[in-house]
Amino acid sequence: MAEQTFMLQVITPMGSFYQKDVQRVIFTTTEGDMGVLPGHEPITAILDIGKLQILEENKNKVAAVTGGFVIVSVEEGVRIFADTAEWPEQIDIPRAEAAKERAEKRLQEKQANINAARAEAALRRALLRLEVGQHYRND
Repeated sequence: MAEQTFMLQVITPMGSFYQKDVQRVIFTTTEGDMGVLPGHEPITAILDIGKLQILEENKNKVAAVTGGFVIVSVEEGVRIFADTAEWPEQIDIPRAEAAKERAEKRLQEKQANINAARAEAALRRALLRLEVGQHYRND
């Protein structure tokens, strides 16, 4: 019988965010969403701004992650090295709203000294944080 779980580790510059045996993980890469089940082929991928969806003990958990990379290996399971990772309860909704408004304002102004790519990334991060913080909060 095939193994039903694998080790998932999520590491950020702040330290270990998550480490547990899981049944499935779905994350966003620069190529689109990718799901991993037990026995997945080894692969590396670049992590994009998106939701990290974890199935552990038949319970779904969701976090917001913003960039990094992923290594899937037979020996070590899935290791996600993320720039940031936040559970819904950790997200400051008013702060995310303010970040969204600042990014939208920068994009609307279209000034020569504004880096549009940075403003668009800031907007994507803020929208992700708002979605995860508002729709997946358990408190």
